[in-house]
Amino acid sequence: MVKLSGEALCGGAGGFGIDTVILNEVAEELAEVHATGVELSVVIGGGNIFRGLKGSASGMDRTSADYMGMLATVMNGIALKDGLEKQGVNTRLVSALEIRQVAEPYIRARAVRHLEKGRVVVFVAGTGNPFFSTDTAAALRAMEINADVLIKATKVKGIYNKDPVRFENATMFHRVSYDRFLTERIGVMDSTAVALCRENQLPIRVVKLAERGNIRRVAEGQELGTLVTDDDDGHHGKDAKKGQNT
Repeated sequence: MVKLSGEALCGGAGGFGIDTVILNEVAEELAEVHATGVELSVVIGGGNIFRGLKGSASGMDRTSADYMGMLATVMNGIALKDGLEKQGVNTRLVSALEIRQVAEPYIRARAVRHLEKGRVVVFVAGTGNPFFSTDTAAALRAMEINADVLIKATKVKGIYNKDPVRFENATMFHRVSYDRFLTERIGVMDSTAVALCRENQLPIRVVKLAERGNIRRVAEGQELGTLVTDDDDGHHGKDAKKGQNT
């Protein structure tokens, strides 16, 4: 399972809309991962179009704002599906909200069957419920399809002891425990998603999206970025499973 932020499609935080050049680059990379034989699914955010929390902070009803954010993820999913199919990848768009004209309604058994048939599945509309982030949707769907690892593709190389943008001496962790992530409120991923992964022993791998080939390398078993699991750096524990069903 790969979690992409909507902002990944517009070139970074604060951007708006979809940059077709970046979209094609992301689609090419995902196509390369798929070509290795890995069962690949994607959850995509909508922050490049509309962010529910921001709308709520501006005075909108939180439920209304979150549903608008879910619809934004559908737009991004349509764009990503188009990009993947132009790379020759058979793709299915699966929505937690019923929008049959553009996406299949989410049915777990059907999504698993798509993966077994070698199709990429792009999950959109989050969990279908307000008050939950697309990070949480990625964790939930990853467990429902029995994924081996959740890859959080983000703007930094991994998890650091302090902000690497502001501090040149920031140190990157190779391994962080779920408990430390939650206790120290590390902002790379939503805490609800991490708690869900902890309860179900789903490893999370945080890597930099902008470095071409990182998703493929993780899918092949290389230890890039930061692994969120039971143990911290310096402890021995079970690593993310290598190979199938990412």
